[in-house]
Formats: sequence, structure tokens, C-alpha cells
Amino acid sequence: MAVMIGVDPHKGSHTAVALDEHEQLLGEVKVRSSSVQAARLIEWAGQWPERTWAVEGAGGLGYLLAQQLLAAGERVLDVPPKLAARVRVLSTGKVNKNDPNDARAVAVAALRSPGVKRVAAED
Repeated sequence: MAVMIGVDPHKGSHTAVALDEHEQLLGEVKVRSSSVQAARLIEWAGQWPERTWAVEGAGGLGYLLAQQLLAAGERVLDVPPKLAARVRVLSTGKVNKNDPNDARAVAVAALRSPGVKRVAAED
């Protein structure tokens, strides 16, 4: 089963949620921002060998995490913050902003939007 893992990155922590192809929640985790953040997320995600990471703002606040995931051999997509916000509002009709909801909106945006770009490794 293919899994989409949406990540809502922040300076102090990152929240991730895993969704199946039917957008059903499989799991959720929050890790502190640190030098081992990617390793902790990958360890948690190990239960889903067929996975893709959708990082909100992989060219901005989520840049370091996205690059760490790429360096570990993971597949990473960049979800623009505006797209994730639009998904959140359209799916609930409310803003209802919190980290798990934001991470879920990132994953849903990646699942539904064929134009979401894959992140390339930087030299």
C-alpha cells in the first residue's frame, strides 16, 4: 500500500501524518527539530515501505528537513503553503488550524494535486 506522509514543519518541531490512498489516517507523530529529526521521522515511517513525503514549503521553512529526507533516499514532494491552506478550508469549511490538521492538509494536497513538484537534492 502506498502512503503519503504530510509534514507541517516549524522551527521547533515537525508534525507528520500518514494517509493511505483513500485519505484515511494511518498514524501521526511530532518530532523536535534537531540534527536527528529526519532519522526519527524515517524510523516512525518504517512501517510503510512504499511512502512519499509531502513537505509544506520544502523550499522555505521545510527546506532542511526535505534535503535530509532526500539524502536518506526518500521521495519528497514540495507542497506550497497556499495549496495546503486551500485544501484545509475546502475540506472542512473552516480554518481549524493546528499542526496535525495542517500536516493532513499537506498530505491531501499532494494526493489530489498532480502538479505538486518533486524536490531535487541540492549540491
